Amino acid sequence: MHRRKFLRIAGTSAVVLAATGIGAGSFIATRKPEKALAPWRSAGTNYPDPMRRALSYAILAPNPHNRQPWTVDLKSDTEAVLRCDLERLLPETDPFDRQIVIGLGCFIELFVLAAGHDGYRAEVSLFPEGAPAERLDARPVALFKLVRDNAIEAEPLFAQVFERHTNRNPYDLARSVDEAQLEAIKRAPEPGVIVGAVGAGELLQPLRELTQVALRDELLNPAAFGESVELMRIGRREIEANPDGISLSGPLLDAMGLVGMLTRQKMADPASSSFQIGLDMADEQALSAMGFVWINTRGNSRAQQISAGRAYLRVALQVAGLGLAMQPMSQALQEYAAMRPHFDEARRLLSDDGDERVQMLARLGYAETVDPSPRWALATRINRA
Repeated sequence: MHRRKFLRIAGTSAVVLAATGIGAGSFIATRKPEKALAPWRSAGTNYPDPMRRALSYAILAPNPHNRQPWTVDLKSDTEAVLRCDLERLLPETDPFDRQIVIGLGCFIELFVLAAGHDGYRAEVSLFPEGAPAERLDARPVALFKLVRDNAIEAEPLFAQVFERHTNRNPYDLARSVDEAQLEAIKRAPEPGVIVGAVGAGELLQPLRELTQVALRDELLNPAAFGESVELMRIGRREIEANPDGISLSGPLLDAMGLVGMLTRQKMADPASSSFQIGLDMADEQALSAMGFVWINTRGNSRAQQISAGRAYLRVALQVAGLGLAMQPMSQALQEYAAMRPHFDEARRLLSDDGDERVQMLARLGYAETVDPSPRWALATRINRA
């Protein structure tokens, strides 16, 4: 990832750390945000009831900007109400809360899979007080009820829960995604959504270029990128204080943050080297894609957005099981004005008719493995009803 630039910065950071008396070995050993990663280790364990056990997995679901926009009113050991935390929306890049709803769909699907793994059938009632229109509101997103079912069969995809991580590394240009893998990915979701996938072929390069220019345009849009910058957590201390948003972790980034070389102000400044490195990395992400997967629905109702999220979760688990990496590249699907040309191009490339709404687009390939994303502890997401 533009190693010469990073090595030059890393060398400067090392000099500053040495001057302050911070030993490199002890510094590196303590930079992992263990507290923020604890929910991955504790999922399914030490919870006395089936509702908390299922929810402890559900909070690991992928979601936009890692906002973790869910809150749960716990009514009993087998009943709960899912709501959206309205303080965790993305008004600049997601003005109609569509992406947030998709993230809630991911949460619901992982909840259902976890319940089945535990021997419970999860009954889910969507929007029991009505579905919101333009923006989400305080009404429930779903009601959950767990019913013991000795005949239920655990879903094989559940085995990949701890392997599924969004991977933003460059992908290996020497390793292709084969047709058998693409077919397995397309079969992963339940009926009700349309899943497309492509590896090598005439569509690959147009999608690389579309995702590249859409991502660049978002980074160059002060309001849109500013929303992301405000959610960046630099280094272990910030990540553990707020284990949501966009985590920038690891010894190098942590050191740069501590000595003031990496700040939100610099990342937001188009004239800074930090900003340029970000642009270069974004290009490398898009142009190293070795395949793409997309999820469409016939319409764009709130229930269909939930279905898209449930499908995305299943696709992500299948991708993990195939040993592939995956990263959402859905900037072109966002509804703010600057994205309109890319939105139209995505629809032209990825939908067969005017009724289909492209809900998600992600790149595929092979890459070095990554750590999980930080999570708030389950107790912080639960309210006693």
